[in-house]
Amino acid sequence: MKAMILAAGLGTRLRPLTDKRPKALVEIDGRTMLEITIRHLIQAGVNEVIVNAFHFAEMIVEYLRSHNSFGIRVEVSLEDTLLDTGGGLKKARHFFEDATAGHATANDQPFILHNVDVLSNIDLGRMIAAHKKHQALATLAVQDRKTSRYLLFDQQLELCGRHTSNREPELIAGKQFAHELAFSGIHIISPRLLPMLTEESAFSIVTSYLRLAAEGEKIMAFRAGDYYWRDLGKPESVAQAAQDLKQNLLG
Repeated sequence: MKAMILAAGLGTRLRPLTDKRPKALVEIDGRTMLEITIRHLIQAGVNEVIVNAFHFAEMIVEYLRSHNSFGIRVEVSLEDTLLDTGGGLKKARHFFEDATAGHATANDQPFILHNVDVLSNIDLGRMIAAHKKHQALATLAVQDRKTSRYLLFDQQLELCGRHTSNREPELIAGKQFAHELAFSGIHIISPRLLPMLTEESAFSIVTSYLRLAAEGEKIMAFRAGDYYWRDLGKPESVAQAAQDLKQNLLG
């Protein structure tokens, strides 16, 4: 199974921890965010990973080399400019395609897209099973928690809009939302999505999801409220995560 780790961001909220290193190499209880994420993916059956990199990218390359890529195949997608989540995945499209045919593999084996700066024990196997059951184009881990950016889902837990603070909800025409949920930075994606990413340069993958949902594609929510999850975007969050790991809160 394949996965992509989104690790190209500048990590500005993490300063001063990211003044001399990328956020992927910030340590939590003696292990980097990148190692923790890779090991979580390996537990789910992943054996091939691509990591996008921009800020101190050479340090990520050297770190993976010195750790023998943790025993699996790891490729680095170097970005000359920040491409955001959608642009980063689009640039790495080749990693998920059949090298001989030049298109997504025929068996439609889904892959995982995972932010490097989230810590969780979300059951990725259950997410994949739910994704396959619903024959979704993408499945997003979501939770009931406060955020400045909500995704909106209908009664069937299909994406139908978004709601950003101080703005009116953006709804897909003809849809009504029943759930306002916070996205947790973990996706299960069908490779069928890749040729559908028609946006150019830097763009958020949520923009693509909303467009595709409006076109009738199924973008599903996976409720992950019963699992441990923490955003690692600030130094105080990293410090709390270290305590959580020491207390074995992730199980």
